[in-house]
Amino acid sequence: MRHTVFELENISHVYPDGTLALEDVSLKIYEKERVAILGPNGAGKSTLLMIIDGLIKPTKGTVRFFDREIQFNDDKFLYEMRKKVGLVFQDSDAALFSSTIWGDVIFGPLHMGLSEEDVIKRGEDALQLLGIEHLKDKPPFQLSEGEKRKAVIASVLSIDPEVLLLDEPLINLDAATQAMIVNLLKSMHKEGKTIVTATHDINVVPLIADRIIVLNKTVIGEGSVEEVFSNVDLMKRANINPPVITELFIRLKEHGIPESSTKIPLTVSEAVNYILKLLNGTNRKIKNRKKGQI
Repeated sequence: MRHTVFELENISHVYPDGTLALEDVSLKIYEKERVAILGPNGAGKSTLLMIIDGLIKPTKGTVRFFDREIQFNDDKFLYEMRKKVGLVFQDSDAALFSSTIWGDVIFGPLHMGLSEEDVIKRGEDALQLLGIEHLKDKPPFQLSEGEKRKAVIASVLSIDPEVLLLDEPLINLDAATQAMIVNLLKSMHKEGKTIVTATHDINVVPLIADRIIVLNKTVIGEGSVEEVFSNVDLMKRANINPPVITELFIRLKEHGIPESSTKIPLTVSEAVNYILKLLNGTNRKIKNRKKGQI
């Protein structure tokens, strides 16, 4: 039986200036899942993550964390919850506030009642995991955007959360840094972490998620990556184009390639494997036909 980590019921949120961010959102996140919250800019993804993390109290609705209703005014409750939940903000500058990266990375462990030895070990382990030990004593303003993003992730991983929330973690990063973070997320999921990623980058979704919740101020659809990406109508309503690879194979499927029972490739690797398999099968048919002519 899967345990529910977060359950949102009829969540709506309106900012003080009257901006409607979310309207009647209901969803569940299960333990050890990899979920992508997919939606265009302005869909309410960041607001949703901050509500889940207890940073913003919704205008309306109920949020539960492991079957306990989140008490947004209860500091003790939020303190205990944030020992288990880490949020990586989209804006790195908003998350880095210490005079050095080391100060940011150990900020969480310092406030968890750990011994000095454990705080230092957690900080060093987090820096090493992201490969930024050399940035330990640097101030955030001297870092590149990619280095800042790594530092923010390190500051969250140092608390060793059970649940990791990420807001556009790969935006404006070079290919090498993106690949490193994707591999890190895969490794953390294998360790049993629940990972929720808000993004509008459709190409990275198959690499970091098994289920998609499509958001555009309200939930307009959900399902496996293949189910969502294959639903052309849903993608149009979300104002999102499907990945080029997925669209290619959807169109090929209309002509019988691949067969209706074949899973649509979602990544370049899956597409290459399918094409090679298809070519090998075609080559065998040609060879068998030639043998029959001899």
